[in-house]
Amino acid sequence: MNIICLGGGPAGLYFALSMKLRNPDHQVTVLERNRADDTFGWGVVLSDETLAQLRANDPVSARLIGDNFAHWDDVEVVVHGERHRSSGHGFCGIGRLRLLQILQQRCEALGVDIRYQTNVSVDDIERYRREYDLVIAADGLHSQVRSQYAEAFQPAIDTRRNRFVWLGTHRMFDAFTFLFEPTEWGLFWAHAYKFDQDTSTFIVECSPETWARAGIEQMSKEDGVALCEKIFAAHLDGHALMSNAAHLRGSAIWLQFPRVTCERWYHDNVILLGDAAHTAHFSIGSGTKLGVEDAITLAELLNQPIDQATALARYQEVRALEVLRITNAARNSTAWFEDVENYLHLKPLQFTYALLTRSQRVSHENLRLRDRNWLREVERWFASTSPVAREPDAPPMFVPYQLRDLTIANRVVVSPMSMYSALDGVPSDFHLVHYGALAKGGAGLLFTEMTDVSAEGRISPGCAGLWNDAQQGAWTRIVDFVHASSRAKFCLQLGHAGPKASTRVGWEGDNLPRESGNWPVLSASAIPYAPGNQVPRAMDRHDMARVTQQFVDATRRADACGFDMLELHCAHGYLLSAFITPLLNQRTDDYGGSLENRLRFPLEVFRAVRDAWPAYKPMSVRISATDWHDNGITSDDAVSIARAFRDAGVDIIDVSAGQTTPEAQPRYGRMFQTPFADRIRNEVGMPTMAVGNITESDQINSILVSGRADLCCLGRPHLADPFWTLRAAADLGYDAQAWPVQYLPGKEQMARNAARARSTEAGA
Repeated sequence: MNIICLGGGPAGLYFALSMKLRNPDHQVTVLERNRADDTFGWGVVLSDETLAQLRANDPVSARLIGDNFAHWDDVEVVVHGERHRSSGHGFCGIGRLRLLQILQQRCEALGVDIRYQTNVSVDDIERYRREYDLVIAADGLHSQVRSQYAEAFQPAIDTRRNRFVWLGTHRMFDAFTFLFEPTEWGLFWAHAYKFDQDTSTFIVECSPETWARAGIEQMSKEDGVALCEKIFAAHLDGHALMSNAAHLRGSAIWLQFPRVTCERWYHDNVILLGDAAHTAHFSIGSGTKLGVEDAITLAELLNQPIDQATALARYQEVRALEVLRITNAARNSTAWFEDVENYLHLKPLQFTYALLTRSQRVSHENLRLRDRNWLREVERWFASTSPVAREPDAPPMFVPYQLRDLTIANRVVVSPMSMYSALDGVPSDFHLVHYGALAKGGAGLLFTEMTDVSAEGRISPGCAGLWNDAQQGAWTRIVDFVHASSRAKFCLQLGHAGPKASTRVGWEGDNLPRESGNWPVLSASAIPYAPGNQVPRAMDRHDMARVTQQFVDATRRADACGFDMLELHCAHGYLLSAFITPLLNQRTDDYGGSLENRLRFPLEVFRAVRDAWPAYKPMSVRISATDWHDNGITSDDAVSIARAFRDAGVDIIDVSAGQTTPEAQPRYGRMFQTPFADRIRNEVGMPTMAVGNITESDQINSILVSGRADLCCLGRPHLADPFWTLRAAADLGYDAQAWPVQYLPGKEQMARNAARARSTEAGA
């Protein structure tokens, strides 16, 4: 093949040499606009996994790269004057210029034609398409090729908030070091690591607000660098900071990171490679890694006995999953640093843990493999934060938690899950067995399904209620059994279905209206939840007073039943949520319009319920922290909503999301709703419960120790295994978790099997 590669960075050069290695008859030309020895970065980082791929692909260049690597094993974090170091992370750094020189020399030895100081125009690109078999766009994050064929590639560019500047220093850092320095203008922080025998990369980052307050936009390049030297003087040991961006003037050296994604990576014979197709934030150091791995995969597929169209389709298919994994981690890391000032209240040890786990690529158990002693120190610290802790070596998820006078034995929560199995609102024997099994399964806190305050407030005819004596008696029987048979605390979730009322039971269809026997539906406005649902009656003040009293009456019954805790359901498009979201509230009175007005009725209900609920018992509120809709509630709104409920006296926010409109576009993934709980906990400064695709003890421990939430709610895992918590304790080797005395023989067997599995895994 006759191939032209536009861009002579690491990705383009590595693709060129990879093609020549597989077939010397390929004609490969690389066009680079800069000189051979120009570079505008300092060091780059490659993972052990990538190094293994380099060795397998081209041992010659891999050996030269390895000979020039600076290796370190530790991550060090300096914050609030404390220094914390964790080992076992295994990074390798190399100077960008040295990497380019190695790849340039290897390309030349293999017969690649590299042409420096060659600019490419739009007309040139069109000509290359006609003259060459393949046009490789390795022209970086500002790719001209991607822009030219944007209709085909469908790029999306998300410019992130923070400002950063890429500098170097002769101060040698023997660990990947993060430095956090508060100033009169705000927080500045640095990402620093050595990449050769006498130079380190030193990236300085700050929020746009801090950048503006410091006046950097008006500074010369030299003054901006001098300011950074002054801020980090205590860490530089007298060494200067240096910029090698000679082509930029003034504050132009301070950049904002563009997150690039593309729907397609190829168009006819034009192929995007590396940063032209996708970018990963520098905070996880994977841009060069992704580029060279793209190059290896593309070269391998193009040299297989398949047609070109198939090879290109497989290239994107094969690489897309790995790129998505890395770029999602990079997105998480980016978001953490954008909100880093929210975490400054954390103790330095916890702050370090949060930083290490920010991308979700490093988990709690992964940290144990990397540095067991450091993690043990973290776990003992976490256990010490509980005023009722009894086990200093307990895994974080088994550390007790206190809300008002209520002690919850561990941090595992069984989420509310509608069972649609009540008769006229009365819980049945099904509920006794269902909640009894869940309570005996070891979770610290057990929730009822949403229990309705009136017959018309039910989602379906199968929903449980608490508006009459028969219902109260049935719930009392269940509460008594839970308390007698387990250490679980029992929380009643109280709600009113509002516009989502009068539908079929869940397994007959999601939010489908009943075929007959419907009852009147209430809401904030006369807006149906979905096409085909009933049009609700917009509530007037009489309706509001009546419904508020129904909540109060149910609250008093809940206390009489013996429930330990009460949750007010203000999420998922039910009545109180329908007041909060602008998608369902279009009122023009004092209960509509602004968020403050839309919160008025839910807060009135909460205050009335809180007054009726005993002061020593805690209350939570479940909210939808986003509507996943352009015109709905945002995460910024969620902060305001949580703050309003906190000020009204709520003890903990149960942070869910969505389900307020069938037009929602949620972004699913593991722990996908935890970031909302994280933001509320650390920005509002109040306890939260995290929900949403939390399935593993490893995830729970990571969420808790990093300060992202205080309790973790699991729904579906408990439906599949009511004894999920007992099994997790056995898997972690935690023997102090209480079991029902009748089941102790099962505990012994499970503990033996779990110990055997851990031993086998360790041996492997």
